[in-house]
Amino acid sequence: MVCGGGAPPQTIRVSVDVLEDLMMLVSELVLTRNQLLQLARNQGDSAFTVPLQRLSHITTDLQEGVMKTRMQPIGNAWAKLPRLVRDLGVELGKKISLEMRGAETELDRQVLELIKDPLTHMVRNSADHGLERPEDRARAGKPETGRIMLNARHEGGHIIIEIGDDGRGLSAEKIKQKVIAQGLATEAEVANMPEREVHRFIFRAGFSTAAAITSVSGRGVGMDVVKTNMERIGGTIDIRSREGFGTTFVIKIPLTLAIVSALIVESGSERFAIPQIGVVELVRVGGEGAAQLERIKDAPVLRLRDRLLPLVNLATLLQLQPAAEEASAFVVVTQVGGHVFGIIVDRVFDTEEIVVKPVAPILRHVTMFGGNTILGDGSVIMILDPNGIARATGLGTEGGEAEPERESGRPSHLLQSDAATALLLFRAGDAAPKAVPLGLVARLEDVERERIEIAGGQPLVQYRGKLMPLVPLSGHWDASMAPERQPVLVFSDGDRAMGLMVDEILDVVEDRLAVDGAGERPGYLGSVVVGGKVTELLDTAWWLRQAGEDWFGGSQRAAGQGRQVLLVEDSTFFRNLVVPALGAAGFVVTAVADAEEALRLRDAGAEFDAIVSDITMPGMDGFAFARVLRDGGPWRDLPLVALTGRVEPEDIARGREAGFTDYVGKFDRAALLESLTQCLAARVEA
Repeated sequence: MVCGGGAPPQTIRVSVDVLEDLMMLVSELVLTRNQLLQLARNQGDSAFTVPLQRLSHITTDLQEGVMKTRMQPIGNAWAKLPRLVRDLGVELGKKISLEMRGAETELDRQVLELIKDPLTHMVRNSADHGLERPEDRARAGKPETGRIMLNARHEGGHIIIEIGDDGRGLSAEKIKQKVIAQGLATEAEVANMPEREVHRFIFRAGFSTAAAITSVSGRGVGMDVVKTNMERIGGTIDIRSREGFGTTFVIKIPLTLAIVSALIVESGSERFAIPQIGVVELVRVGGEGAAQLERIKDAPVLRLRDRLLPLVNLATLLQLQPAAEEASAFVVVTQVGGHVFGIIVDRVFDTEEIVVKPVAPILRHVTMFGGNTILGDGSVIMILDPNGIARATGLGTEGGEAEPERESGRPSHLLQSDAATALLLFRAGDAAPKAVPLGLVARLEDVERERIEIAGGQPLVQYRGKLMPLVPLSGHWDASMAPERQPVLVFSDGDRAMGLMVDEILDVVEDRLAVDGAGERPGYLGSVVVGGKVTELLDTAWWLRQAGEDWFGGSQRAAGQGRQVLLVEDSTFFRNLVVPALGAAGFVVTAVADAEEALRLRDAGAEFDAIVSDITMPGMDGFAFARVLRDGGPWRDLPLVALTGRVEPEDIARGREAGFTDYVGKFDRAALLESLTQCLAARVEA
């Protein structure tokens, strides 16, 4: 007997951790594929071209297959909304119906988790602010039951979500009155604003038109938080509203946060990636028949199809060396919310699928970056965030953007013991993994064995028109035993560069640095546990010294002239970077771990020419330390330089008030040397 029905679908339970590991492996495969394709392009006609194209197609298919295993219908995030709307209807005394379309639209599980709370808040907002009471709707000629509509759909590699209602809509006049009352804009400015621009004031922090505080909304928080959360995942939010007819919010978010398509550009001799989700079009400026840059009060603009487009010069914004001719460049037209602006870059390369890695904590305060990635040629480049660029320049913002959050009032810099650090994992010498903070690595290179030369027993390679010293991490380099392509970690400072020769690049991970100094040996700060494995943490400064003393700036050795400097820094890691840097410049450095130990040196009669101090330290912080020194004692008049990750204007002002002579950002070695030189010179003249 044969059964007529089809066999039931076969399923199997798989742990989420397994899927995450698969996604990570596919990400690394994509990076390797990109590297192989880059090599094939550089070699031109190669026997590997056809197999590599086949490998590329298979990698893409595999990537899509693994992505499908992470996909979940957006209806999972909507599951609790019907009951929420029913409860809100009872609480608010309103009749509300909820319509959901596109619940089967799938997106990455990670993205789904991040949008659940913002969507819930927006539905509550529609029920409370948007919909009228039944009697008010009847007087307006509307059905007594108000509608809230949710709609989701795929559109070109991203998801469009619409949350709308058929309620009262936004009152532009009420918003204008609130804007003027809060001093956000003048009456004349508001009068000339398009209605859509007026509506976008609701995205400002603390802005609310609610007449009274309720348990549902009107607490002065809400849409600004929703907007910030969407921007954190590379999304945008826009608004359409018509008074008396309703309001609709349109959210555009990426399908996944792991692998995205990006446009590679160059500015100031540095390359960057811009996610294609934020690119509207590319425009070539300068040259015969091309669009021309114009200036309005020294601000660059572009006349694009009879519309003036505000421009941001990326090199100027990031304080890079600008191209000689700004007029002959490219403009990447991007959109943030309802605002369109252009980013001026020097060159445009091709598009590439990139694996998004979290931005190093030392750069978390730089809002222009949304992460970093490794290109096919081994370069570590930053991913630009158009939303962050808009905030940094004042273009396309709703004003008054809050500063980046700081945990427990501490700056998010590389050296916090309680902050996660992006680490580059590799192997060298033995099988044990080793790590170095990613923020210190300028590039990853694969150097052909034939290019490596030996001079004075030192391996060298010609790198960007100069000789770059190579330091073998295993202690010795033998050309006969070396691989055909040698992995190298490149550290650069201005026009100087050196490379560490390693055996294999493993991964980029983000983890907290809990350094165990037991068994410490030269070249290593100690051990950390990364991914469940004991990993040796590189003492970067020690290896840099192996490349030659003048790597840190031998031309500045005379600056120190044997002057005595006291360094007060609680981080062992940072002390190991600063001490040799100052020592190479001719200073004699004494390093202590906290302010209390520094004061004990003072009371014991120790003498110094200058003091460099961290701000955020356990016990007595840098501000209190400065006040104690300035209150009296033998160190009262010494130059006191703050070395910290907090360099906002208010922090600098507070430091000056406490008694610091100068304020220098961490990892800015050149600024520290210049500051010490100037402070000591001024003291001699006085």
